[in-house]
Amino acid sequence: MKKQLIFILLTILSFTTYAQITFEKGYYITNSGQKVECLIRNVDWKNNPTKFDYKTEENSEIKKATIETTKEFGIYNVSKYSRYTVQIDRSSEHLSELDENGEPIFKEEQLFLKSLVEGKATLFSYEDGSLRRYFYSVNDAIVKQLIFKKFLKPESLTIRKNNTYRSQLWNDLKCPEVSINNIKQLNYYKKDLTKFFINYNECNDSEYILFGKKKRSKNAFSLTIRPGLNSSSLTVKNPSRSASSRSRNVSFDNELGFRFGIEAEYVFPFNKNKWALILEPTYQYYKSENQITLDPDTVFQRTEIVKADYSSIELPIGIRHYFFLSDKSKIFINCSYTLDFSTKSTIEYETVPNLSGKTGTNLAFGLGYKQNNKYSIEIRYMTPRNLLGNYQIWESDYKTISVIMGYTIF
Repeated sequence: MKKQLIFILLTILSFTTYAQITFEKGYYITNSGQKVECLIRNVDWKNNPTKFDYKTEENSEIKKATIETTKEFGIYNVSKYSRYTVQIDRSSEHLSELDENGEPIFKEEQLFLKSLVEGKATLFSYEDGSLRRYFYSVNDAIVKQLIFKKFLKPESLTIRKNNTYRSQLWNDLKCPEVSINNIKQLNYYKKDLTKFFINYNECNDSEYILFGKKKRSKNAFSLTIRPGLNSSSLTVKNPSRSASSRSRNVSFDNELGFRFGIEAEYVFPFNKNKWALILEPTYQYYKSENQITLDPDTVFQRTEIVKADYSSIELPIGIRHYFFLSDKSKIFINCSYTLDFSTKSTIEYETVPNLSGKTGTNLAFGLGYKQNNKYSIEIRYMTPRNLLGNYQIWESDYKTISVIMGYTIF
């Protein structure tokens, strides 16, 4: 079953990767200044790109353009990227990587900068992983970085901030409606800076273009009821060298059990809403029994009934990726790290004390389909989980494959 699931997953991934290549009307400008109308693949870049795919016509072949060959490209009514050679400070803001130097460490790089506000004063953004930098230009002058840097003061073990961007804006973007107090309260965030540049252009009666304003999906957060069926099996082993102890090894049959979960999902606002964070508290149970033969091939041979009774609250925390087939249907895959809080985990022998286990964590991989953002179905495979983690001489493998139905409440 595991091999079949992997095969189905790879097949659907191949299909959906091809199916969801969507191209939108756009343009690019070559190094010679020629503007070429085309269709550009819109992947809603989270990180500023260095290349992009395009087609000259709907049915023509896909071509690739790079930052070396393109001065500018854009998707109409969506985004615009322009190539600039700039001085950029890539100092990390992670606490463990902060340096003691408060001054930016500039390096000259050629980048595609994303236009946020374009007018008499233009605001750009650059993002690469956790790195976020903002750039600006006034009256089409040289593009400069708005300087902001966190650094460490070792003598006091405190984090300080270089807020030079405030003085840059105060000196270069003066406006009667902007006071020094307004500048002091300005944060190094996209929302704050965008608002500031809009106000400056309006203050100077300058026409401007606002890029990248997105309507947040009303389905950014959703709550889904998720009942389903588990097909589970359990194997208990005693790895002792003693033949008598090993004869207590038991493999329980696959049993069907009901599971019930409530999934909370948050869709990230980038990459065309294809990525989501999921959290699904779930109740599940497993009951089975089997007969074993103790001390086989001896005069003490006898049979014994062994019973398994296990129930728990699982808490899968994971990432989901969507593949859109149409506006109303999509396929998804997810990977979760599952915490397990056992309410009951008992292996009951007739002649030895009951084994009451301490469950562990495991991984879960799912493949599903969603229709109309309401109804869904998922097949989920969970890697083996040890139910006897507090024993040194016992071990177990609890395996589950689930079929899960979903109905989204909101």
